[in-house]
Amino acid sequence: MTSRSKVASPPIAAVRPQSRVVHGVTLNDDYAWLRAENWRDVLRDPDTLPAEIRKHIEMENAWCDTLMAPTKALQRDLIKEMRGRIKEDDSEPPQPDGPFLYYSRYRRGGEHPLICRKPQANEGGKPGREQVMLDADALAEGKEFFDLGDAEHSPDHRLLAWSADEAGSELFLIRVRDLATGRDLPDAIADTSGEMIWAADSSAFTYVALDDDHRPTRVLRHRLGTPQSEDELLYEETDPGLFADIDQTQSRRLLLISSSDHETSEVSLVDLADKAGKPRLVAPRLAGRQYSVEHHGDELLILTNADGAEDFKIVRAPLSDPSPSNWVDLVPHKRGRLILSHICLAGRLIRLEREEGLPRIVIRDLESGTESSIAFDEEAYGLGVDAGYEFETDRLRFIYASMARPAETYDYDLATGERILVKRQEVPSGHDAEAYVVRRIFATAKDGARVPVSLLHRRDLKLDGSAPCLLYGYGSYGAAMSASFRTRPLSLVDRGFVYAIAHIRGGTDKGWGWYLDGKRQNKPNSFTDFIAAGEMLAAEGFTSRGRIVAEGGSAGGMLMGAVANLAPELFAGIIAEVPFVDVLNTILDESLPLTPMEWPEWGDPIRDEAAFRTILSYSPYDNVKAQIYPPFLATGGLADPRVTYWEPAKW
Repeated sequence: MTSRSKVASPPIAAVRPQSRVVHGVTLNDDYAWLRAENWRDVLRDPDTLPAEIRKHIEMENAWCDTLMAPTKALQRDLIKEMRGRIKEDDSEPPQPDGPFLYYSRYRRGGEHPLICRKPQANEGGKPGREQVMLDADALAEGKEFFDLGDAEHSPDHRLLAWSADEAGSELFLIRVRDLATGRDLPDAIADTSGEMIWAADSSAFTYVALDDDHRPTRVLRHRLGTPQSEDELLYEETDPGLFADIDQTQSRRLLLISSSDHETSEVSLVDLADKAGKPRLVAPRLAGRQYSVEHHGDELLILTNADGAEDFKIVRAPLSDPSPSNWVDLVPHKRGRLILSHICLAGRLIRLEREEGLPRIVIRDLESGTESSIAFDEEAYGLGVDAGYEFETDRLRFIYASMARPAETYDYDLATGERILVKRQEVPSGHDAEAYVVRRIFATAKDGARVPVSLLHRRDLKLDGSAPCLLYGYGSYGAAMSASFRTRPLSLVDRGFVYAIAHIRGGTDKGWGWYLDGKRQNKPNSFTDFIAAGEMLAAEGFTSRGRIVAEGGSAGGMLMGAVANLAPELFAGIIAEVPFVDVLNTILDESLPLTPMEWPEWGDPIRDEAAFRTILSYSPYDNVKAQIYPPFLATGGLADPRVTYWEPAKW
């Protein structure tokens, strides 16, 4: 929106009642008119928003400016502090791939990455000269919006396929750059998800196309030098509730075409060395069965929840016939140990898993079966794996961080167990990890469940209940909240705040069962868990009731709306970023891009009356009532296809 003038009073949206009856219940919606009839056009071009709706949203923005005007000086101070903690000319540790080291970096004052490479060190040990393959700052110059999607170099190192979204609608255009000349080829592939996988001979790549409803449904192979209209269709998903995606095995031998929703998946393989390769199914979709595939030699190693493996197991299967009848357990299921992901390097299987809320990396020698692990002795921390490009390697890169300790990137020698520090996140303005305390404590939910809460505060903070608190939560789709390092909360913590993350049900922080206990008919557990976390923080003297600001985004924004309806007096304020708050109306509308895929998460209120009544009981927009609410900051984006702009606008 463009108008940012101040106004003296809050805008009042016109009330234009609409009603309908669903499962015998009359649903009233006074603000349905804020959803533009041409919303599909708005996703592609926000300038097409009808004038009346635009005027109302511009007035909302102006009212926000009016309320925030007294904080301008503080905002400038905070921005200065936050920028001071960010190394503007930062770069990733380079990852080797054949003759080159590949990495991205930022220039001082820039907002977008530079995609770079340099030759591996010569015999004298001197590093090669950097080549900037793609300058995203230059590409973004003069544009109102620019988001670089993917950037993938070809196997022969001559080309770079890259994608960008210039509207904010997540419709990416793929281009191909000749790295010798620095110029893009004529190839231009529109309306994609942004990812691409190269063929082994670098003559083609595979991508996912979005349909008219903004759903990723078609997987196509594009041969360089041919028009998009001639691209070969490899796969098309006809079920609107499942989305198509692509990936490749670490060996880079196999293209993986997956079709999935939030609880069911199906994978097909394509030989990347076969120019005419066709998809070959691993296992047909079976409701509730999930699996992901890695490749090693003549075998597939498959991470799956099949056969009741709620927290997942890893099976092996012959590449020649990987059907489920040939699956043999390699890493058996263990309840409470959630296997998050797996990769294969030559001779080894690496898995990332979480037990008792803490992550670890486990390395298995595929010949001997012996295992070793990487873990850290802290109450709360984050751990991740960066697989890189190579398969034949004895090096594994991982990243460790805690809420007080900046990220550290290590290269782990798989043969010797030696950890080599490659990079420590730099905080230019300075950071003393010992000045802070990281805690992992537990709140007791009303049904007795123990809800983990990760805490960060200054060591010298007096815990007498006087401290304000920012309490963050999400709790959907099985997403776990990592207790890793974040620079943004430090500006609050240094001013006497307690920063807390509530690891509520609906995430997988305590295993897959923790997720199941916070979805569909169990969704209200997410809200009461979050409230229990806030109550516990107050009871233990970390803060007090009415001194907690709650924060969440997207599905976490729905959490914000729900807890505000249930316990408004607990909170001093609510920050709801692109909040999914018009839940019932959205999940009742099959025409919206994500709705059919969302039914496994929330339930199908169209065909299932019980699901309808559960969603109706908590949908934030439908449960606003006459009570004193804390102040809200709600944000949205006109071109956002995930949480459409009218949800926060109506709310």
